[in-house]
This record gives sequence, structure tokens and C-alpha cells, in this order.
Amino acid sequence: MPSQSLREIYRPTHDEASRHRFVGALKSFVNGAMEGQLADHYESVLKPAFAAAHAGRAPANRAEARPLFESAPLYQLWGSMVYASQDFMWQTVGATCRRIQADFEARARQATANPRGSLTLDPSLVIPKPIADVPIHRQPGGYFGASREDDLHAALIYFGTIELYRAAKGLTASAPVGEPGIGRYIVSVLRKRYPELAPRRILDLGCGPGLETVALKEAFPDAEVHGLDLSAPFVRFAHAWAEDRGLAMHFRQADAQRTGYPDGHFDLVVSHILFHETWHDVAPRIFAEARRILAPGGVFLNADVPYQPSRMPIPKQVTNDWQVRNNGEPFWTGFADTDVPAALRGAGFAPEEVVADYEPLGAGHYYFFGGRRAGAAGQRAAA
Repeated sequence: MPSQSLREIYRPTHDEASRHRFVGALKSFVNGAMEGQLADHYESVLKPAFAAAHAGRAPANRAEARPLFESAPLYQLWGSMVYASQDFMWQTVGATCRRIQADFEARARQATANPRGSLTLDPSLVIPKPIADVPIHRQPGGYFGASREDDLHAALIYFGTIELYRAAKGLTASAPVGEPGIGRYIVSVLRKRYPELAPRRILDLGCGPGLETVALKEAFPDAEVHGLDLSAPFVRFAHAWAEDRGLAMHFRQADAQRTGYPDGHFDLVVSHILFHETWHDVAPRIFAEARRILAPGGVFLNADVPYQPSRMPIPKQVTNDWQVRNNGEPFWTGFADTDVPAALRGAGFAPEEVVADYEPLGAGHYYFFGGRRAGAAGQRAAA
């Protein structure tokens, strides 16, 4: 049995790491410099051509602008390179994950043999459509595939892409494998906005492989921390990851629309990039469920992509729309078009307690939204 920790087992070889760096650099180029070239081409060529044919006005939205881009060779090249880079990412990360998978799963079994926390699986859970039928991020096998009970490949390969992006941004040189950087950022925003909050129970909705959930336990070590996800491989991974780090945390496979927790059970419910991977009819039900399981005074706070059309120039709206139609981002633009404050109010959050604005992160921003359940903080409903 392996004696290394899970984070020690995930070590690309020299050649694997070189390929990871190449893919990271390629993705940085096509999603950065090349998109910048597209934006310049729009301003200098595409927009003037549209204006000449439409009494001097510019395209009003992405639907009007998209045909202009689709006829441009630069846009066609950009799409081909984005698509290919996504394939390269899964191929390169997949090679590493297949090589280490047996050792990783052996260590996961070892780490969870005498658990401090808990894992609750639901073999009867029906994955809701269309999520069940959409390969998000074009991940091979999707989030839910497993060939046997302890198969962690779906979560491991997802974890590997996180590490690839971290390496591309130069973060792995200063932070160990699997560090919950975004989770710590969310905690910093939470403390800025709700400095008095001292949660006793916390839920991470759509926790994925549980890396960022760890930051909640770090920040509130006396709190009971839970993570919930639709994917059995993901919550198995999350449970093993927490146990391997000596953390007593609780993970559950369930639908965020119907969590199975009692009314008023949590003082804090958070999520990270959950809502741009769901749909119009699903998000309001998750909002209502979050409010139901919040204790009086409890906080619901979510971090997601800042791609609302009012903030995005036309070229970025068009390239995001391409990602939705072609590259496994099925609800980016749908989420961006959603009136989130209205949906939160419709779920029962009082207008004065609704949050929906932006926080800086590096050179950009994240979109934070949610609400606080009316009532005195700390008055928990009976569990």
C-alpha cells in the first residue's frame, strides 16, 4: 500500500509536466492574446462593415455580431485552436492520471479506512437532465462515469486540469498540490461582507472534488463542514482528500435542489462556479432550497463567472457564446443573462438582504451573489 499522501502521489513526470506546460501556454494564448486579436479585428473591420450596412450603428448584441465573426478566418482559426487545446488538455492530464490512478485509489482506501468524517452516497439518485446528458468541459466520460465502486478517475482527471491551470499561472511553484486558493478567496470575501458571522454548520454546494471545501474548514475549524455534489466519484474523492489531510468533514451525493438536510440546518451555504453549470429552471429551485436549509440569520453566498452582458464587450460575448455551443460550457451565457437578484427574491430572500455584485480578483473580478435569511443570527432551527 502506498505510504505517500494523495498530494504527493499526484506528481507528473518530467515529460508529462512539459506537455502540461505546453497545453497551459497554448490555452493562455488562444484565450488571451488571440482573443485580443479578435477584439481588434472586430473594431477595425467587422464593426465598421456592420455599421456601413445598418445606418451607422454597431451590433446591439452577440446575436447580431455572431454572423460577422463566423465569416472571419481569424475567428475560425481561434475556434479550431480552442477546441484542439481542450482535447490536448484531457489527453495530457489523462495520461498522468491513468499512470497514478491505482496508487491514488489505494491511498484513498487507506485514508478512509477509519474516517474522522463521513461519506453518504445515493445509488438511486437520478442525475437531472440536461446535466446528465451534457459532457461539461467536454470531459471524457463526464463527471459521473465509473467502472467500479471505488473508481476515482472522473474526479482525478478533473483535479488534474485544475493543477494544469495552476501551473500555467505559475501558482504551483509557491503553493502545494491541491491548495484551496479560490476557497480562501471566497472566505476573505465572506469575512469582509459578514464579519460577525461565526457559522456552526457550513455547506459547500456543488463541492466537486472538495479542494476548495477544505478552505472552509481551515477558516472555521470548529464548524461542522459539509460538501454536496451530484457526482459519486467527486464526493468519494473529496472524502478521501479530507481524510488524507486529517480533516473531519462530511460529504454527500445529492441534488442541490433537494439536499435532504433539515430546515434551518446551516449557518452558511456557499458555492463556487456551480450556477454557470446549471439551467434557468434549476437555479431558482436551488436558491429556494438554500433558503430552506439556512438558519435564521444564515448566509447564502456564491462565487461565479462575471460574464453578464452589461460588463462584456461584444467580442467577448461572442467568444463565450461559442464556448457554450461548442466547448462544454452549456450555461455560461444562460447564467450571464439571468436576472439573479430577481431569482433570489423569488426564492424568498428579502430584497434588502440580496447580494449581487463584484469583487476584485487579480486583474479581473468574480461575481458574488446570494442572500441572508431574515432572523437573528445564531438562532438555529432544531436539527
